[in-house]
Amino acid sequence: MSGAPLRLGSRRSPMAMAQSRLVGDAITARSGREVRYVGVESAGDQSPGLLTQIGGTGVFVSSLRASLLAGDIDVAVHSLKDLPVGPATGIVLAAVPVRDDPRDALVTRDGAKLADLPHRATIGTGSPRRAAQLLLLRPDVRPVPVRGNAGTRLAKVENAELDAVVLGYAGLARIGRLDAVTQVFEPDEMLPAAGQGALAVECSEAREDLVALLRCVDDPVSRAATTAERSLLGGLMAGCAAPVGAYAAGVDELSLHGAVVAADGGRALRGSVSGPLAAAELIGRQLAADLLGRGAASVMAVSGGHLSSGDDEQ
Repeated sequence: MSGAPLRLGSRRSPMAMAQSRLVGDAITARSGREVRYVGVESAGDQSPGLLTQIGGTGVFVSSLRASLLAGDIDVAVHSLKDLPVGPATGIVLAAVPVRDDPRDALVTRDGAKLADLPHRATIGTGSPRRAAQLLLLRPDVRPVPVRGNAGTRLAKVENAELDAVVLGYAGLARIGRLDAVTQVFEPDEMLPAAGQGALAVECSEAREDLVALLRCVDDPVSRAATTAERSLLGGLMAGCAAPVGAYAAGVDELSLHGAVVAADGGRALRGSVSGPLAAAELIGRQLAADLLGRGAASVMAVSGGHLSSGDDEQ
């Protein structure tokens, strides 16, 4: 397909650029369209504050979306879990590529697993979802807030500032740092964030030609699974400080699992719903209604208030 190179916008962090290149390479391979990369600085990258203090997960998305609407870029690539659940005026989610591994990974020194860490070990995470589920697994550990890109967080373990950090497995794979992983948490141990491991490809809804072109990198199964997970979040009206895990999987039929965990790890509600891919949004709403009916709102209200569910690195 001929045409001017597509200007693909990405945050400037090494992980964001790596995942954007994965999308750009796929677009070129499947459509023949050349891609040029444009780094965009987000408010989340500029501020050292915790996400709850600077506006939640949307701070990593708003600058790219503004560039789209201004016509400075043609396509934006985000970590899907960074997208606010509600629609964005004038912007369409044109593609969800094949999802990578959604699991969480523990990084420690000397190959230690969670069970091997000392009493009151410090574990860095910017996510109340991860912190709450860590406390379910090991009530004695101390989750501590941490910001910065993956390299910065890994260095805090290497320099003994922290005993461990938890990061997304997919993100570490994208920057070639799986060597640092000492334990991978299965979903029944630690449910991922909604959309974790998946990427979001956005463009202006007015660009019908571009919407059609980007279908070449859309994966219907990944889109359906993440739609169900995000629908669960929307149904729970979960804010940026809510420790909520969600994971859907399946080919012909989706099985959606959700968990709402008190920030102190003292209480957890879990549930699951299954249904066809075409009913992904309905499945999420059904599970949200079930969890709310069993007291999810009161569980989410138990918040430590010092972490944010938006993980600025996968």
